[in-house]
Amino acid sequence: MVRETNRHFQFDWITIILFLLLVGFGWVNILSASHSGDIINYFDMSQPFGKQTVFIFLTFALIILLLAIDAKFYERFSSIIYIVSMLSLIGLFVFGKNVNGATSWYAIGGMTLQPSEFAKAATALAVAKHISDLNTNINNLKDQIKTFIIIIIPAFLVLLQNDTGSTIVYGAFFFVLYREGLPKYYLTIGISVIIIAVLALKFGATIASSIIGVLVFTYHFFNKKKITLFQSFFVLFLSIGISFGVKFFYESILKPHQQDRISLWLRLEKDPVKLEQMKQTFAYNLNESEKAISSGGFSGRGFMEGERTTGKFVPEQHTDYIFSTVGEEWGFLGCSLVVILFVLLILRILHLAELQKSQFSRVYGYGVASIIFIHFLINIGMVMGLIPTIGIPLPMFSYGGSGLWAFTILIFIFIKLDSNRINEW
Repeated sequence: MVRETNRHFQFDWITIILFLLLVGFGWVNILSASHSGDIINYFDMSQPFGKQTVFIFLTFALIILLLAIDAKFYERFSSIIYIVSMLSLIGLFVFGKNVNGATSWYAIGGMTLQPSEFAKAATALAVAKHISDLNTNINNLKDQIKTFIIIIIPAFLVLLQNDTGSTIVYGAFFFVLYREGLPKYYLTIGISVIIIAVLALKFGATIASSIIGVLVFTYHFFNKKKITLFQSFFVLFLSIGISFGVKFFYESILKPHQQDRISLWLRLEKDPVKLEQMKQTFAYNLNESEKAISSGGFSGRGFMEGERTTGKFVPEQHTDYIFSTVGEEWGFLGCSLVVILFVLLILRILHLAELQKSQFSRVYGYGVASIIFIHFLINIGMVMGLIPTIGIPLPMFSYGGSGLWAFTILIFIFIKLDSNRINEW
């Protein structure tokens, strides 16, 4: 730690308060979702709420440490932090513990630690360091490739651990790169691939290709100066390749349970009886989660009064499905409060990021906001059945020490960087 002299710091208390509100309300819902019988000791380490209490107390110590370190430390040592984080991911293939089919944890005594959670912060620091380098030009293909490699390495290592949810989170860095000047055609390509993939799965590769063909040539004939006939045919053949490639990937590469999740999301099964059977067999958690949320009504059933929550109808409700507890016990009002808190936190971080004098701090701030946004969007969408089921926690809300500490590190490094803004030229 570098000693700081003649410096002034002003921490953003709005961000800190929003963080604390989310952590506190999260703990209340973890307590409701995980308790069994009378609660005698809130530090009961045999219960998830007891462990989370300890995790939260340790979080305050972590916050003090993060804010005590010199702000320049995070920029100077970002590369080392990134390398150490990647080594921790690689080490899982030798020393990792398999939990629910994913080898993503280190067993330390009676606890587990998930390095993929911390790798997000390390990657955000590395991306910020690379982009803010004087020799980096994000419009240059060579620098784009270097940036993509920094992001792809942890994503690939996490994917090999069979943790698809955490892998998808790395797509959040696209927003960061776009803010820093990544050419717009990347955005066009990304959105187009997603649309083609959904069309191919929903209607078949042939129909999807036909739809894309009609759109491409309609665009060509009405905008002759913007796209040539050769470009139209190139886009068409590329779309056909993507359509049939996605269909092949879905049928031959994805595992059966992954196919079932996508099938349920897109309603590929037309028979209502078979569809309901699939819900009960392959999407039990989601089915019960939707019932719990819908039963909450406008104002909810009340704290610890949710029948589906107290009855443990939703498996592992205190982790990825914690939002269903909010829906049942706090209703539409409680759900709206949680959404508003997350939106305010994300907007506040983006606002502070734009105020930064240092490009490193700005890029890192956008990385923090983007990661939180993707987690927030996917988790709540998953719990409500709006997107396929993906194992991903709700930031600061779901049970788990690794997740809580990782988001604490993400947010409070940025708070420290922002506090140093008045000392920068």
